Amino acid sequence: MRAFLRFALSAASGAAVYLSYEPHGMWVMGILGIALFHSALSPWPASWNRFTGPPRGERPGPSGGFGALLGFTHALFCYLYLLPWIGEFVGTLPYVALSLVCALYAIATGIFGALAARRRWGFFAFPFIYLAVEWARSSFPFGGFPWVRLAWGQINGPLANLAAWGGPALVTLATVLTGCGVAAVIVYARANLRAGIFTAALPVVLGLIAQIGVDSDRSVTGESTVSAVQGNVPRMGLDFNAQRRAVLANHVNQTIELAESGAEPDIVIWPENSSDVNPFTDPEAAALIKVAVTRIDAPVLVGTLTRDEVGQRNTMQVFDPDSGAGDYHHKKYLQPFGEYMPMRDFFRNFSEYVDMAGNFKPGSGNGVVTMAGIRVGIATCYEVAVDEAYRSAVRNGAAILTTPTNNATFGFTDMTYQQLAMSRMRAIETDRAVVVAATSGVSGIVHPDGTVSQHTGIFEPAHLTETLPLKNSVTPAVAYGRYLEWLGVAAGLFLMLAALAASRRGYDSGKSFKHAHLPKEF
Repeated sequence: MRAFLRFALSAASGAAVYLSYEPHGMWVMGILGIALFHSALSPWPASWNRFTGPPRGERPGPSGGFGALLGFTHALFCYLYLLPWIGEFVGTLPYVALSLVCALYAIATGIFGALAARRRWGFFAFPFIYLAVEWARSSFPFGGFPWVRLAWGQINGPLANLAAWGGPALVTLATVLTGCGVAAVIVYARANLRAGIFTAALPVVLGLIAQIGVDSDRSVTGESTVSAVQGNVPRMGLDFNAQRRAVLANHVNQTIELAESGAEPDIVIWPENSSDVNPFTDPEAAALIKVAVTRIDAPVLVGTLTRDEVGQRNTMQVFDPDSGAGDYHHKKYLQPFGEYMPMRDFFRNFSEYVDMAGNFKPGSGNGVVTMAGIRVGIATCYEVAVDEAYRSAVRNGAAILTTPTNNATFGFTDMTYQQLAMSRMRAIETDRAVVVAATSGVSGIVHPDGTVSQHTGIFEPAHLTETLPLKNSVTPAVAYGRYLEWLGVAAGLFLMLAALAASRRGYDSGKSFKHAHLPKEF
């Protein structure tokens, strides 16, 4: 009975965490999900025996092996709900495969979470163990998959404000710590009620206090009027090359409409892939872009595809009405299995979709371009999920940020809302306004406090214009965030080893887990 209940709690905890992500945005469910997950891994008091039956033998909690199953179940139930947008273009099998692979990492969370939960210090160890596994999932292999970080689901809650102090890693750590506090109240309410409430409330209080320092006016150096153009894409009746030209024409026409509306932006942002026809090799594309840039009479950042001696690039290129082509940003952090295919010959044995992946080459720049004298930091689409993309841009003088993206492939799925949440957290983390320009939506204007003042719908032509602050602040997350994360990960690895060693000592010495390991206090 206890095993079934633990399994059910793990499954429910994954589904609850999923509800914290956009477009649901129920940040409390992320905390509740972690509380249920930690409860499933924890020893249960003898007073629960009348509901759950007695534990097998004298072990007060699940074994490491059962913990592995619980961890995998928790993650799989979350990711199967979170990632269906991946299958919109390539079918169900790749999406399920990615969910399974991501869930495999949580086996370590379950093993070491269960072993640590038997110790009196296990309550505080679990957040660091969780962080270490999340870091591994976000880093390895092929650059990892940071899209599924727990922190993104907290964008609507007070814990998001901690991003300015330690980035998404600190938000994840605070979320798990809060969830562990709630779990302590659930599992050991009589013995640890005050400690559990304190632990659950502390990160939230710190997040509310941190909000005071978010979006401070002290670092404002000026302001700029910025426009985002969403040209939209045709979805039927055109062949591949014609659709590319139609997308470019849509963005040209929408920019002309922007000019005719009377707006006078200082800079204009087009989305990723807004001109998939290379204007440096195609005179017609170059002429169309020139028409748009001349009519709006402002520098335009255009998403296009270019090629150099290294290979094909995903490029954001500045076009100025006076000087023509200017600065550019070659996308630096490419999406594996999409923009490039690692081990192509090997994976070709398993799926026919392998050859649909691109063969782009990563850039090596600092993520900053100059437009009308303004230093603009760029994270193209998937790059927004990578910490160093915007951090390096800010360290190199970016006063405002933009996330140009192409979400048209993913239809009306949750993908674009999940990505917008990342841009919002990056705004808080860097203390910068972020302009999101999407080919088909959702585009948005994000202020340094993470709020969205304007946004478009999906699959509609639109443009947004707003005057935004330019800033020169460097937050602790930008300056020291990577080092703080490394410390947290190192602590998690140390605590994993400590939990394993303590578990082996318990078995070797023949001590009763019932008496030696059931936590009485934190």
